[in-house]
Amino acid sequence: MERISMLLAAWMSAVAMTTPAAGAYRLLEAIPIPGDDGWDHPTVDSAARRLYVTHGTHVVVIDVDSGQLIGKIDNTPGVHFTVIDPELDRGFISNGKAASLTIFNPKTLATIGEVKSTGENPGPTVFDSATRRVFTFNLNSNNATVIDSRKARL
Repeated sequence: MERISMLLAAWMSAVAMTTPAAGAYRLLEAIPIPGDDGWDHPTVDSAARRLYVTHGTHVVVIDVDSGQLIGKIDNTPGVHFTVIDPELDRGFISNGKAASLTIFNPKTLATIGEVKSTGENPGPTVFDSATRRVFTFNLNSNNATVIDSRKARL
């Protein structure tokens, strides 16, 4: 019991040291995005200085320096996540309702293609730069889909 108490005290100290003091955060800017669609996961492309905001049936793209809307990527029903492969100039968007991933060009925002998911409701999506693979985790079927970013297919 004493060991558990010591571990708990050490953990609480670590959490306290990493927690910012009250008032350390402040609002810098509010960027209005039109529409009443739901929101999901935002993605920052720090190299291109863009923010991708998933918004119901489309992805809104914002210039992070100016706060201006650059454009949007349509036809992404039930959109969850956006990931970018900067080396190949490809982006991938998980579309939960369509059970697919939209592939797009991050510079032009033009749709390049679509890959069907191996499961239902693809949601959380990550890009692994070491293997150039996109992993999307299918929320309703409890499995994952892996896509080769180079070939833009399973």
